[in-house]
Amino acid sequence: MINPLLSIQNSPTTFLNPPFSFFNTKLQQQQPEKQNKSNTLFIVETKSRRATTFSCLSISRKRRSNGVSESEETVRYEQMGGGGISVLCGLGYWVQGSRCFPWLALNFHMVNTLGLQPSTLQLVQYSCLLPMVAKPLYGVLSDVLYIGSGRRVPYISIGVSLQVLAWGTMALFQGAREVLPSLIACALLSNLGASITEVAKDALVAEYGLRFRINGLQSYALMASAAGGVLGNLLGGYLLLRTPPKISFLVFTAVLSLQLLVSLSSREESFGLPRRKETSSVVMSVKKQLSNLMEAIQEEDISQPMIWAVVSISMVPLLSGSVFCYQTQVLNLDPSVIGMSKVIGQVMLLCLTVVYDRYLKTLPMRPLIHIVQLLYALSILLDYVLVKQINLGVGISNEVFVLCFSSLAEILAQFKILPFAVRLANMCPQGCEGSVTSFLASSLCLSQIVSAFLGVGLANVIGVTSSNYSNLPSGIIVQSLAALVPLCFIHFVPMSQPVVEKGTKRGLSRRSSRSSRRVGRVIRQESVAYRRGRESEEAQR
Repeated sequence: MINPLLSIQNSPTTFLNPPFSFFNTKLQQQQPEKQNKSNTLFIVETKSRRATTFSCLSISRKRRSNGVSESEETVRYEQMGGGGISVLCGLGYWVQGSRCFPWLALNFHMVNTLGLQPSTLQLVQYSCLLPMVAKPLYGVLSDVLYIGSGRRVPYISIGVSLQVLAWGTMALFQGAREVLPSLIACALLSNLGASITEVAKDALVAEYGLRFRINGLQSYALMASAAGGVLGNLLGGYLLLRTPPKISFLVFTAVLSLQLLVSLSSREESFGLPRRKETSSVVMSVKKQLSNLMEAIQEEDISQPMIWAVVSISMVPLLSGSVFCYQTQVLNLDPSVIGMSKVIGQVMLLCLTVVYDRYLKTLPMRPLIHIVQLLYALSILLDYVLVKQINLGVGISNEVFVLCFSSLAEILAQFKILPFAVRLANMCPQGCEGSVTSFLASSLCLSQIVSAFLGVGLANVIGVTSSNYSNLPSGIIVQSLAALVPLCFIHFVPMSQPVVEKGTKRGLSRRSSRSSRRVGRVIRQESVAYRRGRESEEAQR
């Protein structure tokens, strides 16, 4: 049998020109552009960069001279505003982590002084988180609306000022902390300021990381927050033993004043970030930014992991208020013991974050989240062991058990969010850093509120009160079983973190993706037409 390909090679047949001339022309136009880009700055990702993100940034400048020589230059991190942003955001995340210090005092104040029931305590705690649900609005405003010469640092200053006002009022005025409505108003104002500050910090870190191609800055932010939690809980437990809660409020007000002073002395233009083009209409800018946000979160690579993270939190009824009241009213544990348990938990979170940044970041994301969620469901049962006093049967006192295991479930729940935050920060479209990161924070906050309300409902159904905790073990078992349900749709979590190339633009829009699909269809159609033309010519010959 004659091979048709061989017969074509030996015959004087005139070949049809492939219909890809415009693609060849496009490639020829792109070649000089690639050559011109060979003299640009780009980050060299090495293993040594894992521990030097906030100290020195290794940058390589490649120059090609007939394809022979390449030279590398090291540029100090401080030349790109790294020193200023490290102090501003490092202190900001440290203060954010130390917010557990005044809240610990506030919880003891509401239980011991105001005499709140466990369900009421939890309802007040999580109702005060409602200002954080509006984080996307703060993020959109931070993305499009400049205040003076900046769109991040001024919002940090505004948020810190609101927190100083709230905690200072509770520290100086007895009526603000003794009357429940005024106390709730101050707590709402504090969380409003904290949410504005957190949105601006997260957007600044994400924008800086995208600008200078620094991956995983969120890990360092969580380390600073955990370090603040360690010192905050230590100080909180010590002060509650010797001073009234108002002293804790006053000390935290002084810490916030220091953060306010640092933010007011920082200049955003020194960070090396480009200034966004301002439009005449703020309303149109906000509408456009909201449209960009909706377009970004509708991408499956962003929406599906976010849906899983939010649902995995919201569907687990939270019984933290009931467990806290049980520890203080039934077991009569000292504030120092509870504060020290939080310290150990924050140290564990800090260690987990370091391990993730060094070793776990390269692992497939789905198996990692699967293991963490399973450990979280099992760690909830540690509260069951404490309430049933099983620990006493094996020779472990309540104090030691609370110190070592009380915060494990809470820490695993916080650590579970880190891979999602890193993924989302890497996929933020340029110009939408504040909007996208704040949408994730808002969604997670709303899921925590839903989880707390489900916990209040569960506590009321099983009859948990300040004088009756007999059915609390049943509620803990229900909570643990509910934490296993998200494993049924773990396929929403991607296998790996996105690989971001240095020359690509993040956040490809649906319009551009549809355009690329249309180009692909044109290529396939012309290829089919070319093959059919060849076949018809062969048949005629």
